This record gives sequence, C-alpha cells and structure tokens, in this order.
Amino acid sequence: MMNITETTDTSNEVLFQKKTLHFTSLGCSKNLVDSQVMLGYMGLDGFTISEDPSEAEVIVVNTCSFIEAAKAESIETILDLADYKNSDKGSCKALVVSGCMAQRYAQDLETDLPEVDLIIGTGEYYKIVKLLKAFEDGRLEAKSHVEIPKFIHTEFDPRLNTSPFYMAWLKVSEGCNRNCTFCIIPTIRGRLRSRSVESLVAESKILAKSGVREVNVISQDLSDYGVDLDENNNLPELLKGLDTIEEIDWVRLFYFYPDELTEEVMDILANSKKITKYLDSPVQHFSTNVLKRMNRKIEGEEILRRITRLREKVPGIVLRTSIIVGFPGETEEDFQKLLDGVEKARFNHLGIFRYSDEEGTPAFRLKDKVSQEVIDERFDRLFSVQKEISRELNQEFVGQTLEVLIEGEHEETELLIQGRHQGQAPDIDGKVIINDTNDKVLNVGDLVKVEITESLDFDLIGRIV
Repeated sequence: MMNITETTDTSNEVLFQKKTLHFTSLGCSKNLVDSQVMLGYMGLDGFTISEDPSEAEVIVVNTCSFIEAAKAESIETILDLADYKNSDKGSCKALVVSGCMAQRYAQDLETDLPEVDLIIGTGEYYKIVKLLKAFEDGRLEAKSHVEIPKFIHTEFDPRLNTSPFYMAWLKVSEGCNRNCTFCIIPTIRGRLRSRSVESLVAESKILAKSGVREVNVISQDLSDYGVDLDENNNLPELLKGLDTIEEIDWVRLFYFYPDELTEEVMDILANSKKITKYLDSPVQHFSTNVLKRMNRKIEGEEILRRITRLREKVPGIVLRTSIIVGFPGETEEDFQKLLDGVEKARFNHLGIFRYSDEEGTPAFRLKDKVSQEVIDERFDRLFSVQKEISRELNQEFVGQTLEVLIEGEHEETELLIQGRHQGQAPDIDGKVIINDTNDKVLNVGDLVKVEITESLDFDLIGRIV
C-alpha cells in the first residue's frame, strides 16, 4: 500500500490540495508492475505516497479478478477504503478502481459501487494522471474508461519500484494467445503483445543502476514471448541481453509452458551465467483427458518426459508449477494420474488451485462439474503428497553451501536473519533462515555463502561461512 503528498498553492479552489495518494495493489506480480507504472506517472505529477488511507485525497485500488476469492478480496478492499471518502474517518476526494476487475466488471462496478469515482481498465492505466485532472476540473465525461487492451509500458514510462531495492519484476509481454478453457486472462488482458529485447534490456539496466540484483522475468506466457515480433526478438536473444548486465546477479523465469520446453531452452538454463537454475512451468494437470478439456496442447506423459530431460540437462534445477484440482470432468482415475504425475515430476514448489467456475470462460459451460466436497478432498490429498516431496527435496540441501540473498531480519524475531537462495522466488517460495552469522555484518541485498545445516517442510536453516 502507498500514498503521495505535495503542498500546492491553495489560493485557488483545487480538489487535491496536498496531492496525497494511498495505493493498494492486489493480485499477481504482473498487476504490481502496472501499479508501479501508475505510481511513476502520479509521482511525476507531484503526488506523494502515504501508508495511511485517512490522509489521502486520492485512493487507488488496482484489482484482481482471476478467481472468485480474488474478486471477493477486491470488493472487500474497495468497500473498506470507501469509508475514507468525505467523512470524519478520512479526506478522500477520489476513489479509483483499476486493473482486472475494472476491465471485467466496469458496468457492474458503476451500478453497485457508486462510491467509486473512476474506473480504469487494464489498457488505460497509463492515463491515470490525465483522468484525475479531468475529474478534478469537472471535465470527466464518463466514470469508466475501459477499451480493448493494447498498451504495454516501455523503458520510457516512469516506474516506481515498490519491491525491495535489490529485486524487481520485469514484464516482457502482456496478454495471452493460449485460450485455456478455465482462464479469463485473454478476455481481461487482450492478445499477446511483446516488448522488444532492446526495450527490456534498457529497462533492466535502469533497474540495475538503482541497486537491483535480482530480475524476475514475468508475463502471462513467457514461452510465447516475441512470437508477434521479428526474428531478433525472442527469449534466447532476451536472455543473452540480460546476461550482459554486470550489476545483475540473478535472472529468474516464470510462466514458461511445458509444451515449449525445447532443447534450446534447456541449454540456455544449463549454460547461462545469470539465469538461475529455477523454472516456473505451469502444467495444471497430468491426465491427458483433463488437459484436452483445458485446451492444453500437450499430453501428460510428454510433460513428464520433458521434465525428466530438463533435470538431466540442468542438474539441481528447482521447479515450480501450478495445478488445478476438480476441473469439470475430472474423474477419480484422472486425479490418480495427477497424483502419479506429481510424484514422478517431484516439483520443489507447487501451487494448488481449487477449480471455480468463472463466467465468460469456456469451462463455465462444461458439464460433469465436480462437487466442492470432492474438490476440497482432492486438494487435501494432493497437498499431503506435495508436502512430503518438498520436505524430501529440502533435505537434499542439507550440507550444501548456497549463495543467499539477504532480505533482513526474520519476520518473527530479530535474532534471526532471513534470505533466499536461487531456488526460492520472492513471496511464494520458502526462505533460508540464518541462525549463525559467524560475526559477519550483513546488509540487506548482500549475497553471501550459507552452509545449510537443517531443513524444514518449506524453509532451510543455515550459517554464514
């Protein structure tokens, strides 16, 4: 959450006299990058960030609506922050809703949430300053500003990196061409549109000069990056460019689909200087029957074959994936194939999602829905299997010495330090907990050698060497 403040000339009647902003960004890291661009534009216009919504003249909620739980969180957040409008509780004069929920439900938001003053879609967020000025001057002709998304930011757009100074998210493309039957993202974010390698390397150099050591490469579909551009703009060329940036130590890849996991990609992971031995590859299922209903372009056995080959070519690689349980038509036999696949693939990190109907997706119309009771039961079974796999794989790190990025004091006690090794992504994976600094002074953002002495289900414990 964030806010912005600047004292201005109050001799004229202006709505935003102090230009204070409170900002809440919900959902994924890709949405966070959009938030950071909005903050960049608002900062250039003189707004300053405040953590306290009661102080803010403008409140922005950048929403998520990927699944039902995300929609509920977005609505709850909007209603909570609406309490600061024109009341004893706060001084908010403009409540702005942007992001995926704004794009997907603009008309419903206008009708059901009259407290909202401005609704900005996923392709219009860069216009936030222009729209706020029109609102302030009484020139705003419509509350909703939602078009077919076409915009994607470049290195020339201002961006305030709100992540810890040593890391950043690099969004290389926007939108998606896959049309998985369960996913609303192509509707909300539009067709795939990639940034050029030159643009991405330029932005990464800017981030590196600000102290960023870890770049996390994200998109809706990294494996499709560059297919809409010429032959000089593709993932291998991008990674070659990122490899040349001296100040960057780690480059981590997210959302690379298994059907594009080619020998060339494996070789890049095996031989690059800075690309971490880590890959997020969303497989969603191992039953070919379910994968076909999801409109995925690969069979379960082929996924396993490629994962086996990847582990052969990149020993020690850490793998993350996401799985959906309870997809329409998922039989007990299908679910057993999913369990078998997870046990064979042995992912280090696995995110499990309970299937939920999303209006506007093809899966919404599929028959043979799985009951919520069965979905919950299958979730628990898969979680138990994965917990044991993660515990066993973590145990293999004991005795190894790993390079660890220091993040600061442990969130539960100042007596411990926490960080992450290359196989632990920000926010979603485990930590390395340091209980012996060996009398060395550690600074946030340092890369240090840590001997792992103990493993937990998801975290590791070690000492500085």
